[in-house]
Amino acid sequence: MTDERPALGVLMFVAHRSIERRVMARLAAVGADDITLAQSRVVQRLAPEPMRLTDLAEQAGVTKQTAGGIVDQLEAAGYLVRVPDPSDRRARLVTLSDRGVELCEIAAREVEAIEQEWRDHLGADDFAALEKSLMRLREVTDPYR
Repeated sequence: MTDERPALGVLMFVAHRSIERRVMARLAAVGADDITLAQSRVVQRLAPEPMRLTDLAEQAGVTKQTAGGIVDQLEAAGYLVRVPDPSDRRARLVTLSDRGVELCEIAAREVEAIEQEWRDHLGADDFAALEKSLMRLREVTDPYR
């Protein structure tokens, strides 16, 4: 066994998975134990305004069929609704329901608490530097920013 430092991508993944686990546990604790991790990843990608299923699928990194199935499940559970597309009467857009908005607010509060724990652990300056560096990396890694 070596003392080599894990790759940066692994370190970021570990931190991300830690957030996911904490958020999912928090959602379960408030009664939203019917949402799966895969469903939550689709919900995270919803913009504040309604969006097309094809755009949602692309941003979530899944096929349109997979996204459609997940959206069907989330709609049945009351987290999402489909609304008419004002630019195309035949099309429908996906958006959060009131229950979905509440779910996202709970998740956001948990993420804020986690970030505060990390800020306390790293110190304000190191946390700010980490955040600044990750925001700069987003410029070249996130096509949906």
